[in-house]
Amino acid sequence: MGNSSKLALALVGLVLGASLVACDDGRAGAESAAKQLASAVSALDVGSVGFEGKESGAANDQLKEIFKGLDPVKPAVESGQLTLESSTATVPLNYSWKIGTGEWKYTTFAQFKKSGDKWLTVWNPATLVPELAEGEIVYSATHTPARADILGAGGVPLVTYRPVVNVGIDKPALGGADPADSATKLAQLVGVDPAAYVQQVQASGPEAFVAAITLREDGRTVTDGQIGEISGARAIQGSLPLAPSRTFARALLGTAAEANAEQIEKSNGALKAGDTTGTGGLQQQYDAQLRGSDGIQVFAEKAGLTAEEKQTLPNEGRRVQFQTETKVGTPLKTTLDPKLQQLAEDVLAKVGPASAIVALRPSSGAVLAAASGPGSNGYDTAMLGQYAPGSIFKMVDSLAMFRNGMTPDSKVDCPSTLTVDGRTFKNAEGYPASSLGSVMLRDAFAHSCNTAFINARDTVSQAQLESAATSLGVAVEAPALGAAAFLGSVPGDAEGTEHAASMIGQGKVLLSPLAAAIMAGSVAKGAPVAAQLVLNPNEGVTAPGAGSTATAGTETAGASPTAPPSGDATPSAPAPAAAAETPVTAAEAASLADMMRAVVTSGHAGFLASVPGEPVGAKTGTAEFGNDSPPKTHAWIVAVHGDLAVAVFVEDGGLGATTSGPLLKEFLTKAG
Repeated sequence: MGNSSKLALALVGLVLGASLVACDDGRAGAESAAKQLASAVSALDVGSVGFEGKESGAANDQLKEIFKGLDPVKPAVESGQLTLESSTATVPLNYSWKIGTGEWKYTTFAQFKKSGDKWLTVWNPATLVPELAEGEIVYSATHTPARADILGAGGVPLVTYRPVVNVGIDKPALGGADPADSATKLAQLVGVDPAAYVQQVQASGPEAFVAAITLREDGRTVTDGQIGEISGARAIQGSLPLAPSRTFARALLGTAAEANAEQIEKSNGALKAGDTTGTGGLQQQYDAQLRGSDGIQVFAEKAGLTAEEKQTLPNEGRRVQFQTETKVGTPLKTTLDPKLQQLAEDVLAKVGPASAIVALRPSSGAVLAAASGPGSNGYDTAMLGQYAPGSIFKMVDSLAMFRNGMTPDSKVDCPSTLTVDGRTFKNAEGYPASSLGSVMLRDAFAHSCNTAFINARDTVSQAQLESAATSLGVAVEAPALGAAAFLGSVPGDAEGTEHAASMIGQGKVLLSPLAAAIMAGSVAKGAPVAAQLVLNPNEGVTAPGAGSTATAGTETAGASPTAPPSGDATPSAPAPAAAAETPVTAAEAASLADMMRAVVTSGHAGFLASVPGEPVGAKTGTAEFGNDSPPKTHAWIVAVHGDLAVAVFVEDGGLGATTSGPLLKEFLTKAG
């Protein structure tokens, strides 16, 4: 290579080197410093960031103090396009905070200075929050709306805020008294577990008020005087969303109380400590609608101001940085009639086994009462129970038989026993001998002749049974109901003894008390009843998935606090039909009503003849369940009385006529 070539290469290298030095103006280092700052602020930990004019540890302590009032929320921070001027740089920082259900967004500007080969962040509180000055902090305040009411028919409040007293030990008021002794005495007075309460009191801090129980103010028997005799014990006035009584429609309505840790964790930020939330029933299903949403304000103010100093400043020294409006919950409107609901519960009050009374208005489908007795132990037997219906299902059989050309006057054969594939079926004990043999369908229905209806299995297919059931409004979806419910299951395919059992409401045929009332109501209406309980589901709720509207044959998650009380719980039922393909006609319903009236005038529900008002039509039912010998039985009865359809169910109740019948008579008589 010649000298000229070497010189040329040297000149090129010199030019390239000078160019590279010129491009290395510090931008990359400044951008790296900006990204480090954004990441550190996102974590609310700037201890590793180098600052100009401030020690990193002191800056970190100040940052944590500034944002302490927003804990545990942290921001998402991203750095923007850098502006470089010699040894200084400015970078926008874009902040996003999730504050409750809102999003607080803003942009600040961070400054950097080059010191040697490093870029240092210039400390400035306004880099964290716009216009934040030295010595100022930010914090949030939450405004929680009162929970909305659950209303009954005519807008009458069913669940509303009612006065309560929170009874507990106020530890600062103990003086020299023994906390364990006071806790034991108070627990014994109010009826809670003394050992557990003593442990709770001992584990709490010296300034704590440790609640033992919350009592309704109305009707409480533990007096302020009795509480006051115990050292450190106090009764603090308050209010809670409550039904008229502790038991009133409890399984259906659910309860509302302060959210526990598990509920808060599962709420994905919707709940916080101290919030009131629903558990079970409509309170849980429509929690978002009833609860509304908090209003949140984020303030900036000088730290350490006294109350007196705040009073001398505009807006008490606070500057609003961000806010979301409080959204009041929307009352849930239902069709429940408070008087009929309470009457149903009163009628069931002394029934030992699981039980239910459902009453609805056939003309509109409005559910007026859905009571589950004390033996249901908190389970919503009325709406969710899945039980073999027994002979009340003969209403479905009869409709299918009408569609095959029969009438109430048609003759059927009613033997004392009938054997199908080796299984012997018989009529209920005490069946009248005068109604055996060749009888009219009306008579077989009135006295509930099992063998007559099983004899019809050769002309009434299982598919026809399923179709007839849906024609009467059961085993179909219930989009208008607005509540978790089971509306029945009737298999469309069955043979032999299973098909025979279906003809008398056994086998795999299942109904709930609600479904039974709908079935009777469809006869009174002359068309399928579309039951309705909630009139404004999810009104005012925009969040996806908040609340739900149940369909028949399904149970909404969380709708019931406990499992069914009996071992008669059944396997998952098949999906319900969308709607009846062939709705019951007015003429068919009139024939069914004729036979239901015969149950009262000539059958074994004659005790209903004395019910005042319009004539009563009814059907009794007894269904065997379990493996006992003799088997236990469900006791059913359904009735129509003017524009009222009622179903009464007792899980382990003997005969429908003798067990559920008197309960029905009491309900109809007092309902007026």
